[in-house]
Amino acid sequence: MIADPQLNPAAVELGSFFPQPPEVVWRALTEPDLLERWLLRPTGFAASVGTRFRFTASEASNDEIVCEVLAARPGEQLTYSWLHPQAEQPARWIVDWTIRAQGRGTRLLLTQTGFDIEDRRQKMIRNATERSWKRLVLPRLGAVIHH
Repeated sequence: MIADPQLNPAAVELGSFFPQPPEVVWRALTEPDLLERWLLRPTGFAASVGTRFRFTASEASNDEIVCEVLAARPGEQLTYSWLHPQAEQPARWIVDWTIRAQGRGTRLLLTQTGFDIEDRRQKMIRNATERSWKRLVLPRLGAVIHH
């Protein structure tokens, strides 16, 4: 397999195709009830630049991810910062969702950046994050979109 020179080895970059139109994919990325079904429970979320919100992984209030919407173009792109302050070594990541119409469906590209792969621990976190998106989160997103 030849490495794509465009890909950033320090980023998680995953593409998915869904047979639904872009507006259906956008709703799954931005409607709080749908977000909770495939990712985490959002509090204070709105797909509007500058919106600060939190994702909570459980009922424990100390298990939360602090975010801010950095870009929001309906049906095209949603980008937010992602900070888990309670982590052993907090890092600030950027999660970007790019939506493109493709035929009768939608191509969705997830890009997560902010990993320092020169640091062995960060490289391990990057690899574990990629596996989690691939094996758990994106399949759950697909189930919500197909529903």
